[in-house]
Amino acid sequence: MQAMAAILERFDTPLAWREIEVPPLAEGQVLVELAAAGVCGSDVHMWRGQDPRTPLPIILGHEGVGRVVDLRGPRRDIYGQQVAPGDLITWERGVTCGACYACAVLGEPSLCSQRWVYGIYRSAQEPPYLNGCYATHIILDARTHLIPLQQGEDPARFVAACCSGATAAHAFDLSPVRIGDTVVILGPGPLGAFAVALARARGAQGIVVIGGTPERLALCGHMGATHTLDRHATTAAERRAALLELTQGRGADLVVEASGSVAAAQEGLDLVRQGGSLALVGFGTPVGSLSLEPFEQIVRKNVRVQGVWVSDVRHTLQAISLVRQHPEAFARLVTHRFPLSQATAALEAVEQRDAAKVVLEPDA
Repeated sequence: MQAMAAILERFDTPLAWREIEVPPLAEGQVLVELAAAGVCGSDVHMWRGQDPRTPLPIILGHEGVGRVVDLRGPRRDIYGQQVAPGDLITWERGVTCGACYACAVLGEPSLCSQRWVYGIYRSAQEPPYLNGCYATHIILDARTHLIPLQQGEDPARFVAACCSGATAAHAFDLSPVRIGDTVVILGPGPLGAFAVALARARGAQGIVVIGGTPERLALCGHMGATHTLDRHATTAAERRAALLELTQGRGADLVVEASGSVAAAQEGLDLVRQGGSLALVGFGTPVGSLSLEPFEQIVRKNVRVQGVWVSDVRHTLQAISLVRQHPEAFARLVTHRFPLSQATAALEAVEQRDAAKVVLEPDA
């Protein structure tokens, strides 16, 4: 059996369209035919050679939904149900060991020392070769958490839940929101859109989104943002004044940095109230240094700065639940669909910020 894949063979060049022989499955592995693959901003960083984790050649793509084609031995999903050919599933993008200190003692598999991710860590030359989602098929490791979806659900709506949604849910677990809080979200992309939905679900009264793309800001309004501020049309001082007016002079209870911008994180320190929290969610690759005044911005204000690194399966489930609760809003999030063979064009659309969520689908 042959599969097709869009493979990154050299940084900063178009992906190569290649045929790959599907190998025999090892015990516990699952062969899935992909119905949708998400194009993440981190994929662009890898394509451009900005992520030190990237081995070449590689099949990019860590967000996927597909149908089971074959499996070696019995496999069960996270609910204990038997998995069978034809099932529509998604999966936890990170594979962990379950035995290290982070997994077994801390109960934080996202910090597993052996964690690896489809479409990021494993080369297309490493068995079973089909290790990423920019392909017609993927082979899932025996340790992968399998999550069932319902027949008839649009696969494209769920791909962002696998990464942006899950990571945002992790942020809200680490920095809880109380009913009536004000949340500021810096960055209106898919990560920011999920943060809006999570803030609303957790009971936030004010949800302020700051960004530079009017279309994405409007999308966040559909997700539940109460206020949006265009950073190209306002100054940082004007945005801070608007927030202080909204919160009777206090500032934000929680600021979520969801853009991967050092400047946004810097602004977040000025927007968070005394005793509030700043969650740094958007940084997936090295971006340089953040300058801060420890006494004035952190200590005197008793501010908590929370790093958020990836997620685990419970966060993925929370994101999937959000998509099901607000199907029309999350349908709007998917603004562009490309055939798999046009994966390079899809990466360019994400890089140019022409799109909110870009999804690859099988060629006709």
